[in-house]
Amino acid sequence: MDVKSKILIIGGTGNIGKYLVEASAKAGHPTFALVRESTISDPKRAAIIESFKSLGVMFLHGDLHNHQQLVNAIKQVDIVVSAVGGDLVAHQVKIIC
Repeated sequence: MDVKSKILIIGGTGNIGKYLVEASAKAGHPTFALVRESTISDPKRAAIIESFKSLGVMFLHGDLHNHQQLVNAIKQVDIVVSAVGGDLVAHQVKIIC
């Protein structure tokens, strides 16, 4: 039996991230998306969230600016992929600290 890595996508509902989440889930990886509470209830993101649910994607509530939420999310996976938007690129350092 082939064991698949657990993958966390940060920025998974964005322009590039949504494709990464979909590809990971379709490849059979247990896939997690770090999402803010505001994203879950955002009507503009509703279709993306529903498509993720249909693929079995699991949601971890958190924010790149909340250290404890970020640490808790990262501890649950094997691989972290950042697909954050341009205005958050400089904040990616928080993922490795």
